[in-house]
Amino acid sequence: MTISDGQFTSFRVLTDDLPEKDRLAVLREVYGRTILNADLEPVGGAPVHMDMRVRLLPGVGIATGTASPVKVSVTSQMIDNDDVILIAALSGGSHMRIGNQEESVPPGCAMFVPGGYVGANITRPGFTYVNLRFERKALQPLLGDVSGMLMRPIPVHEGPMHLLLSYATALQRLDEALPGNMARMIATHLLDLTALTLGATRDAQQVALGRGLGAARLAAIKSDISQRADLRGLSAEQIAASHQLSPRYVRKLFESEGLSFTEYALGQRLMRAHRMLADPAWYRHSITDIAYEAGFNDLSYFNRAFRKRYGATPSEVRAGTQAA
Repeated sequence: MTISDGQFTSFRVLTDDLPEKDRLAVLREVYGRTILNADLEPVGGAPVHMDMRVRLLPGVGIATGTASPVKVSVTSQMIDNDDVILIAALSGGSHMRIGNQEESVPPGCAMFVPGGYVGANITRPGFTYVNLRFERKALQPLLGDVSGMLMRPIPVHEGPMHLLLSYATALQRLDEALPGNMARMIATHLLDLTALTLGATRDAQQVALGRGLGAARLAAIKSDISQRADLRGLSAEQIAASHQLSPRYVRKLFESEGLSFTEYALGQRLMRAHRMLADPAWYRHSITDIAYEAGFNDLSYFNRAFRKRYGATPSEVRAGTQAA
């Protein structure tokens, strides 16, 4: 899977947006030329349905989404690489056949499988997945011989695997393509987490613990903060306890990006307030109510911080969106 610098892209394939007669052809094109050199066919005669997001990075590909039961097959004529593929079944599960080996991927489990072999993967109803594809030459220096680590189901909610899948899923929420330097950095983080999941060599483990693991933990913490209903009084101590980390380590993760935990939490509260001020559903609520819902107890402080961040007062932002 070789991707040039200009192709670090992201796209979505939703079969509901396609004419029914074209759906299978489009999916075969995407699977056959972009994700896997493979063929795809529906299972059980049901109409094919898929909602898939794809992101291409240097030496790494990510695909996430949902799918109706399908069979993805690789024939001998299609083999053109020996990449390592991670199939994570968040729900539904699938059954994998690679060469003369067969193994099921139960819901809530993931499995690394070898590329370069004839085989097939048959997904089950309700299949929700995270797939990652790695160039073997990129993983090999971190792991040594990877062959003994493949075709083994691994729980998705344990240790480095949980962080790997959380990090990949967080990336898929970004709609835009990534610039080259950032794409290479993120690909390195994914490789680090994969090496930790499979059992990195001692030297590679030390590097990965300080690089990919930190990035994944920071992404998980940011996701946690953004999804919290109440941001009032949010502290590094609370977040550290939720993620079983020390407050000092949490603060260091944010400092690695050049900002403090307090600055990031304030930015999230301000962003939430800005979204509500621009949302017609909140037009009947006072600015005081919005400030409180966004996590501010002091209205004057909210007004100062908001104007400093956005160059306008909350009243001006609301008036502008109402006029528009």
